[in-house]
This record gives sequence, structure tokens and C-alpha cells, in this order.
Amino acid sequence: QVQLVESGGGLVQAGGSLRLSCAVSGSIRSINTMGWYRQAPGKQRELVAAVTSGGSANYADSVKGRFTISRDNAKKTQYLQMNNLKPEDTAVYYCDVDLRLWPATDKEYWGQGTQVTVSS
Repeated sequence: QVQLVESGGGLVQAGGSLRLSCAVSGSIRSINTMGWYRQAPGKQRELVAAVTSGGSANYADSVKGRFTISRDNAKKTQYLQMNNLKPEDTAVYYCDVDLRLWPATDKEYWGQGTQVTVSS
């Protein structure tokens, strides 16, 4: 059974940093795109960053230059390094991964979400 486990959220002052992690467990064939979304109260869920299996990354304009997404394929884990955090970054952050299961089925999975709160 596939599971995603997120960690690393918390409360931080504006200008501070946090690193989120999302680990995939279970029997899978490979990992395609991995990404992070966030949802603030009263707002729609939005893409923060994503990284392909080849390592190409894209970011929301609001986080460019402050956030860095990375992945460790051997550990089946992705990370989101968040620097110079702003109060408007406050949201629940969700890990999103596109997995290839055995024998050759692609399926999307979501993490449980982790709260990031940035105080001014």
C-alpha cells in the first residue's frame, strides 16, 4: 500500500526558513512528477512548485527565488526548502506525487498536508 508522509511544517517568523519533506513508501515502479501545493483559508489550492523525474523544476511566481524544490529518488523523497518566508505563505502545504505502479499504471497521490504559519 502506497503512503505519503509529510513533515517539516510549523510556525516561523517572517524572514525565517522551513524545509518540508515528503516520503513515499510502498511498492512502486517509479516516481514521475513530484510537487507541492498549498491552500490558505478561503482560497483555492495552488501549485507552489513541481519537479519532473528528469529534474526540471517550475515554481509559482510568488515563490520564485525564495523556495527550492528537490528530490532524492533513492530515498523516494522530495523536499521544499522555503527561505525568506512571508505571512502570505501561511497555508496548509500538500505533497503531490505522480507514481507509476506495477505493472504500468500511473496514479496520483496526495499527502495529508502540513501547516506552515508565518508570523509578521
